[in-house]
Amino acid sequence: MTPGEREGAVVGAVPKGLFIGGEWRDAEGGRELKVEDPATGEVLCAVADASPKDGQLALDAAAGRQAEWGQTPPRARSEILYNAFELLKQRQEDLALLMTLEMGKPLAEARGEILYAAEFLRWFAEEAVRIQGSYLPSPDGKSRFLVMKQPVGTTLLITPWNFPMAMGTRKIGPAIAAGCTMVAKPAPQTPLSMLALAAILDEAGLPKGVLNVIPTSDAGPVMEPLIKDRRTRKLSFTGSTAVGKILLTQSSEQVLKVSLELGGNAPFIVFDDADLDRAVEGAMLAKMRNVGEACTAANRFFVHADVADAFATRLAERMGALKIGRGTEDGVEIGPLVDAAAVAKVSTLVDDARQRGARTVLDGGPIDGKGHFYQPTVLADVPPDARMGTEEIFGPVAPITTFTDEDDVVARANSTDFGLISYVFSQDIDRALRVAERMESGLVGLNSGLISNPAAPFGGVKQSGLGREGGLIGIDEFVETKYVGIPVR
Repeated sequence: MTPGEREGAVVGAVPKGLFIGGEWRDAEGGRELKVEDPATGEVLCAVADASPKDGQLALDAAAGRQAEWGQTPPRARSEILYNAFELLKQRQEDLALLMTLEMGKPLAEARGEILYAAEFLRWFAEEAVRIQGSYLPSPDGKSRFLVMKQPVGTTLLITPWNFPMAMGTRKIGPAIAAGCTMVAKPAPQTPLSMLALAAILDEAGLPKGVLNVIPTSDAGPVMEPLIKDRRTRKLSFTGSTAVGKILLTQSSEQVLKVSLELGGNAPFIVFDDADLDRAVEGAMLAKMRNVGEACTAANRFFVHADVADAFATRLAERMGALKIGRGTEDGVEIGPLVDAAAVAKVSTLVDDARQRGARTVLDGGPIDGKGHFYQPTVLADVPPDARMGTEEIFGPVAPITTFTDEDDVVARANSTDFGLISYVFSQDIDRALRVAERMESGLVGLNSGLISNPAAPFGGVKQSGLGREGGLIGIDEFVETKYVGIPVR
């Protein structure tokens, strides 16, 4: 089988319909959504494009199954998740290729994401049987407190395009473990990974109607009625802060339980005593993972003046040596950005910084031809008024500015409306912990550029979101706490 034939077979094996009530079906009126390969600009396939009516049918299926599913024994839910975990591992190669084709990341990164995604299923398979309540006497001894945790109910899940499989399992895993039914809407750029995941969960034994998947090119009219429907009790969204604010407003009508994982503006601080090799390695992970298209990507580099030139030179050498191309090709380390709009945005931010006085250390930029490629770029002496200081770059651009004072750099790092992740590099343990505690973010990478783990809580503060995903508390987002008071006679 040639590479082209294998790609066609992998795409062809994925169901292309809406997954509603355990059945694959066409969208109303035969509506279709085209899926593009961002490395070539060519259409891979078309999938069903849900209408508002299709959305209502999906919610009907989920809500109709909630009462029964919520009473399913925890061990049964656990075994379904574990079965799906095994299937993802077994099909890692095909699922990775599928992801590379629809969103562009190199195969090595895609393989890593499949294993990362699978770990959420295993983690929550284990947590499904550990949803704990309590029983204790009242302080006066006259009654007993019975505290139990129950499924929050029918849940809406909205996932992004940049990590299409992992963000799916990070939401679906705890929802299944807790006993919630779901309507999932994947990003229109990358519906294939979610459709493949739905098929795997179906094969793993998930009852019909528990998970419903509705790709759509017109999210607002499809999702808003579902958010405002009284049968919906929970919304989990990963995406931009602007969209998150809209969804939060819509969720207020039913006072939904809401989890929002939104934008970031991550500072990456390198002190003068940092191990520069380790800092550069951390920067490569924090900046270049997924070509910079990640909410956790380092967005603002603050490097001590004494080591700034050395850091910038080493980082530029590493970034400039990366091989760019279609993610399916051997040795490729950087794939395309997701679409033409992404390339245009990155270009605009780089031009703005240069016009304001930023110095070019590594001169990258858009690549003409097929696909949506942007060469890595390193800028130094980036002024504080540059737009990339307040806007997510979402591309392979590292803007560097210098500092000399700890209090000053902490204040500058925290001077943003966002607070998802911060990175701190220092070999002084006192300073490292002191600065980490002062960072206004939900996560801190201490001498590390990659800390995401299914067993650890993930989420931000300020306008980077609400709630946490993963870890011991991740399942709490999908349960409600009920207290039963029992008098003792």
